[in-house]
Amino acid sequence: MSGERVEADVNELVERSRLGDRAAFGELARLHQHEVYTLAVRLVGDRTLAADVTQEALVRAWRAIGRFRGDAAFSTWIYRITANVAWTLKGRAVRQSTYDLDQMIRQPHADSRGDPEIAGERAELRATLKAALATLPKHQRSIVVLKDVYGWSHKEIADSLSISVAASKVRLHRAHLKLRELLRDVV
Repeated sequence: MSGERVEADVNELVERSRLGDRAAFGELARLHQHEVYTLAVRLVGDRTLAADVTQEALVRAWRAIGRFRGDAAFSTWIYRITANVAWTLKGRAVRQSTYDLDQMIRQPHADSRGDPEIAGERAELRATLKAALATLPKHQRSIVVLKDVYGWSHKEIADSLSISVAASKVRLHRAHLKLRELLRDVV
């Protein structure tokens, strides 16, 4: 199916959803749930919390679908809702957090298809990068994830976060500088 056809189908589902069609919104949710969940995992860094973020984001999207104006793509709109929910729930989780001893002492497993030493180095590098990303303020971390992981343009990021393109570029530059400083001794 071509991209244009899929976009037309999404637009039709959005219109039907705006008129209160629950089945149409259910199909929209089904089409976007994987991307919403993946974004949530990358923003909150925890699969269980990401599942909660996904569910809450989809519920909020259903409640707000009547106010969706179509100024941006539906996917951009739902990603923005997801980012907002992620920061809300992550903040709540941090305030209520407890330490899981098993998770703290668990060692990364070797990749059975390759060299265990390389797999270990990759796991260590991923953990280091994840920790460095976690130190960034959320407005910088969001832009790093959206630009460097998802490949969004600065225009898409600006529209999604209600900031200017220049602000998006500046925040990304500052985030990269901070990450470079944090990771200087690693690479």
